[in-house]
Amino acid sequence: MKIEIKCRFSGSVLFSHECDGNTMRMTVEAAVSARAYLDGANLDGANLDGAYLDGAYLRGAYLDGAYLRGAYLRDAYLDGAYLRGAYLDGAYLDGAYLDGANLDGAYLRGAYLDGDSKLIGERPIFQIGPIGSRCAYFVAYITDKGLKLRAGCFFGSKEEFVEALEETHDDNRHADEYNAALVLIDKHAEIWTPEN
Repeated sequence: MKIEIKCRFSGSVLFSHECDGNTMRMTVEAAVSARAYLDGANLDGANLDGAYLDGAYLRGAYLDGAYLRGAYLRDAYLDGAYLRGAYLDGAYLDGAYLDGANLDGAYLRGAYLDGDSKLIGERPIFQIGPIGSRCAYFVAYITDKGLKLRAGCFFGSKEEFVEALEETHDDNRHADEYNAALVLIDKHAEIWTPEN
């Protein structure tokens, strides 16, 4: 059976795969294995349960309601991806680039962020931006190991970020902007971090 992955904007075929017993999961895994650019791929409601998508290029992909339980998305590029209502319980997101991704209503609890850290709570990802010297998104993650922050190539704890911020920006306008964002992130974490 032949399955095609089409661009949600133009309708053009981004990748096709044919084999006996083919599924959307098999087709997407084959595309990722072939290093296909699935920029703007229409994967609306796709069942990608447990899919191996290491390093997948899914910028702007439409994954509305996609089932990604246990999917391996390490280093996946999901900038601007539409993940509204996607189910990501147990997904492995270490190094996944989620800047600008629409995560409205996405189920993220239990997704692995880095190694053994798991996202917890109803709203475990909070994005602010674009801000800072790179004019990029500043992302906070509520995990079972505490608050984690990502800004550009930085990924670590709030304490590590504050130290790096002082070294990099001292007291310039970018430092002011990040410090204001940290106040908002702290409030978000206070509201949405679940009690044991």
